[in-house]
Amino acid sequence: MPGITAHQRISGAALGRREGREHGYQLGMNYGYYYGRCEAVMRQSPIRSQGWWDARILYITSGKGFPYSPLDASIIEALRELVRELIVLTPVQDIVAAAEQIKPDYVIVLDGLNVEVDRIDLIRSLGVRTAVWLTDDPYYTDMTLPMTLHYDAVFTLELECVELYRSNGSAQVHYLPFAANPSIFRPKPIPLHYRYDVGFIGSAYWNRAHFFDQIAPFLAKRHTYISGLWWDRLKSYRLLSDKIELNKWMEAEETATYYNGMKISINLHRSVDDESFNNNSRLIGAVSPNPRTFEIAGCGTLQLTDMRGDLPRFYTPDQEIVTYSSTEELKEKIDFYLAHEEARRAIALGALRRTMSEHTYSHRMAQMMRLLLG
Repeated sequence: MPGITAHQRISGAALGRREGREHGYQLGMNYGYYYGRCEAVMRQSPIRSQGWWDARILYITSGKGFPYSPLDASIIEALRELVRELIVLTPVQDIVAAAEQIKPDYVIVLDGLNVEVDRIDLIRSLGVRTAVWLTDDPYYTDMTLPMTLHYDAVFTLELECVELYRSNGSAQVHYLPFAANPSIFRPKPIPLHYRYDVGFIGSAYWNRAHFFDQIAPFLAKRHTYISGLWWDRLKSYRLLSDKIELNKWMEAEETATYYNGMKISINLHRSVDDESFNNNSRLIGAVSPNPRTFEIAGCGTLQLTDMRGDLPRFYTPDQEIVTYSSTEELKEKIDFYLAHEEARRAIALGALRRTMSEHTYSHRMAQMMRLLLG
């Protein structure tokens, strides 16, 4: 460049390298310090035994593959530590013959939509008790409501569905939300290219698309990551396209990696009246937190979520989780917590501590065993 000597160019390059080293050192030290605090929380909240039952359980997987398979794996992992014997089958196997031969204390079915109810009736005719844990309430209640009458016990992750199933004739209905698997959704070191200021992972149901269209100009100016199905339906897709990984089905491990890399993770629950994807003609409401709530919290990441009525049962707002009720409030809180690192981390650490103490699959399956077996 005219007017700049070779010595000045060398000095400038050296200065740039020094500043780069200092920035990298500060970034690494800052991240390492927080990761160490997360590890301290994990050590202070060890996953203790939640009990043990002298029982033989036959577990029937959802049979739906991904994204249900990580849920199956989490339940199986937790159950193996809680019962004397666990046998795992899929819906395509002969579960009636297995029940007749094994004579389990309980048959537990996840989801149940791939298991014909006449097979459940045959299992019950053998004197074997059955339970189903419904995975998508209240969005598919048109399909699950008739099915629940064929089980001895029904578990639902949505509080509003408990009375629905009871009033339909199911004698034993229990509220049991999902949780976090600490083998996957936990703090961990991650490469630099997974780190973002703010992000969202999930499908662009219409309510989410409309919401994100309103905050698109705001997100476009920040280090943002969005991943999932249907995001090209955004009116503002072109504005955010370089921040969207479109139509990616992300494995649980990679999802946890991205959550770990986000300073703030947005949670926005799906709508109960989306006619494109729901089978909820009764318009049963939803007050319970979705599984993402627990998984984000388990990674030690600050979560900004829309409010669900039963959320405070699980996390204390402004202490362990942050809520918003409008696009403007979300934007204000994103900027606030990006600018106030210690406040952001204090809340995220509170959520991590609460998750490991109360909201793992070991906790949930132990609760199920107490309800089924005493």
